[in-house]
Amino acid sequence: MDDERWELLEKRVAALEARAADAVRPGDRGEFWALEGLRERAQGRSQVLFTGSVVLPTGEEAAWQEGADTTALLDGLAQALDTDAEAAVAPLSALAHPVRLRLALAVLSGRRTVAELGEGLGTTGQLYHHLRQLTAAGWLTASGRGTWTVPAQRVVPLLTLLAAAGSR
Repeated sequence: MDDERWELLEKRVAALEARAADAVRPGDRGEFWALEGLRERAQGRSQVLFTGSVVLPTGEEAAWQEGADTTALLDGLAQALDTDAEAAVAPLSALAHPVRLRLALAVLSGRRTVAELGEGLGTTGQLYHHLRQLTAAGWLTASGRGTWTVPAQRVVPLLTLLAAAGSR
C-alpha cells in the first residue's frame, strides 16, 4: 500500500473514531435519557414515543419519530375497531403472516426485486399476493418495475413493531 493511501485511511479512521467519541450513548445521560426527555415535554400527560435513526444494510438512512397522547391513542383505536375493525388491524395483520414478515425483512435488508424476493417461495402468484397485502397496508411500495422498498416513513415504525414483538 502506498503512503498516500495509507495516510487517507488513517485520516478516515481518525474521523470515525472522533465521531464515535462524540456520539451520545444511553448511559451518558442516564439509563432512560429518552424517557426523561419525553416526560419533560409531556408535562404530566401520558404519552408514548417511538423514534429511530437507522442505517439499513443497503446504506440507506431513515430517521423518524412519532409521539401520541395515550388517551387519544386508546380512544382512537377503540373507535377505529368499532367503525371498521378490519381496516384498523390491517397493518398488523399484513405483518402477522410469516411469509409477509420475511418479505418485509428481506426488502429492509436490500433484496428488492421480484426475482430476489421469490427465491424459495412457491409461485410468482403467491409472491404477488403477499406483496399486495404488504403494499395495501403501507409497509411496501413499488419503486419500479418489479422492485420494492419500505417507504422511509415506515422503516422506524416497522422496526419498532418488530422490536416490541420480540421483547418478552
